[in-house]
Amino acid sequence: MKTLTLVLCLALFTLSLPAEEFHVKVNGNDKNNGSEAQPFRTISAAAQIAQPGDVITVHEGVYRERITPPRGGSSPSNRIVYRAAEGARVEIKGSEVITDWQRFKGDVWRVTLPNAFFRDYNPYQDVIAGDWFNNQGRQHHTGDVYLNGKSLYEMDTLEAVLQPEPISGNFDPKGSTYTWYCESDHENTTIYANFQGADPNQELVEINVRDSCFYPDKPGCDYITIHGFRLSQAATQWAPPTAEQIGLIGTHWSKGWIIENNVIHDSRCSGITLGKDRKTGQNVWSRNRVKDGATHYNEVIFRALHIGWSKETIGGHIIRNNTIFNCEQTGICGSLGGVFSQITNNHIYNIWTKRLFSGAEIAGIKIHASIDMLIKSNHIHNTGRGIWIDWMAQGTRITGNILYHNTTDDLFSEVNHGPYLVDNNVFLSDIVLRDWSEGGAFVHNLFAGRIWYRPEPNRFTPYHRAHSTEVAGVRNIAGSDNRFYNNIFVQRRTNHPTPSDKTLDFGPAVYDDAVFPLQSEGNVYLNGARPCREESHPLIKADFDPMIELEEKDDGIYLFLTLDESITSRANPLVTTKLLGKTKISESAFENPDGSPLTIDRDFYGRKRDSKNSCAGPFSNPGAGRLTLKVW
Repeated sequence: MKTLTLVLCLALFTLSLPAEEFHVKVNGNDKNNGSEAQPFRTISAAAQIAQPGDVITVHEGVYRERITPPRGGSSPSNRIVYRAAEGARVEIKGSEVITDWQRFKGDVWRVTLPNAFFRDYNPYQDVIAGDWFNNQGRQHHTGDVYLNGKSLYEMDTLEAVLQPEPISGNFDPKGSTYTWYCESDHENTTIYANFQGADPNQELVEINVRDSCFYPDKPGCDYITIHGFRLSQAATQWAPPTAEQIGLIGTHWSKGWIIENNVIHDSRCSGITLGKDRKTGQNVWSRNRVKDGATHYNEVIFRALHIGWSKETIGGHIIRNNTIFNCEQTGICGSLGGVFSQITNNHIYNIWTKRLFSGAEIAGIKIHASIDMLIKSNHIHNTGRGIWIDWMAQGTRITGNILYHNTTDDLFSEVNHGPYLVDNNVFLSDIVLRDWSEGGAFVHNLFAGRIWYRPEPNRFTPYHRAHSTEVAGVRNIAGSDNRFYNNIFVQRRTNHPTPSDKTLDFGPAVYDDAVFPLQSEGNVYLNGARPCREESHPLIKADFDPMIELEEKDDGIYLFLTLDESITSRANPLVTTKLLGKTKISESAFENPDGSPLTIDRDFYGRKRDSKNSCAGPFSNPGAGRLTLKVW
């Protein structure tokens, strides 16, 4: 009895201990106790001892390390917080500075490093590979070389470094003449780099040496916050949905992370990953081509369910207010691990700009299983794809985002059965919507580009019980079963090629031959955009050009367009759960994640809509004439 009493007293004492704050400074020492007077030198040292409720405050400076947290918090209110000190510029880098370059020939320099320099991971021996990766006929390494913070272009031969030519199709032809090449054997790694006249021994030259900046080695490190850092230069591997997805920051099959107010850039592949557990499969399609990719991924999903994939154990992350750029695969991606999460108010740009390799997993935001996910108020441009919701978008809401200058499309919905809601967005790229799904609702958007529609009869994908990961059935995509209410469609001149075997046009007329009919009402069609035949009273102004322009100014992004009173004074009803109905295949309603009915009664800015005149487009009562609207 005395022993039991003692144990209980110790447990109560432990529970009552106040949370601690540990400090990290570049002039600290990992043998210190972590107090402000005796700070640690590395963030990793603080991570090893931090317990639920503790805060790790990192002070000004550059920290070259991979943080591998051994544990997380115990609840949303008892998390482990990693934060940059107030007002401090704190950089976490997956790179090291390299000096002692020797001139090789002309503008080309070389450095030889013993393989022991890389410890247990050498990015110049690690080749990028995985399911749905296209290497364009050559090898690519996870390593990279940076001159004064700018990434160089990897070449597959030394000759291409000695005599570089601008690479066509990428975003920076002149910059693509800054090149590098590597050779590695059992003892040494040699890197050759063309610095175009710069002396690397007089400049800042860095190379990737770590596969991540912040990533737990094991699943289940829940309730971690990462706040206010600049994280960059990681040798990340290709992150398909059928593999463990290791990003520059990654949650690794955990729950309840908050990743906020960070600047994340120069990941070899992906910036933030909300990925699955490796035990459910690792590049399974590449290893077994007997089965098709869809069958393999269905098996991955059922293995995930078997090990406990549910709202109670996985997802529920908040990714907000981050700036993400210069990643060659994705800004944010997630397979299964991002369910029930929120991705809000992030600026994502310059994704897949080098164009040295390609694949089916490239986008600003790429999510598999965006179940009950909110993607809101993000600014996404200069990518391949903007937002890609792939498989199991159910209860997903994409609202208040602005997308433009995306070379493939703004929004791609692939093999989903719905219900998912796309409302109050501004889509301005050549292709604004690529729809290979069914069961979507598109409400109060500005679509100033083409829609590309096709069914997917040969792929069978899951649908779920409402607000759950539990699979209710598996079905192919017959097509459509969409709703279009109160949108503005605009035909704009485009340089995008028109595929001969796909349905591609301005407006929902592309769905006229779909298996399932549309619900369509209250839409406006300008400058040649075309309604579907199901819409009874469309407003068509074939000769009206709203003259849409976008301008990036120092204080924000401005949208210029011209509207008249006939466009802004239509007495459209508010769009509600009742109006949208239920999807045909998943038989689920368009509703809030808690199961309550929804009403689209607020606009792009969050302003209340007029219940008697819910005018078309993302902006409530914008007025008539030439309008100037700040959209970011």
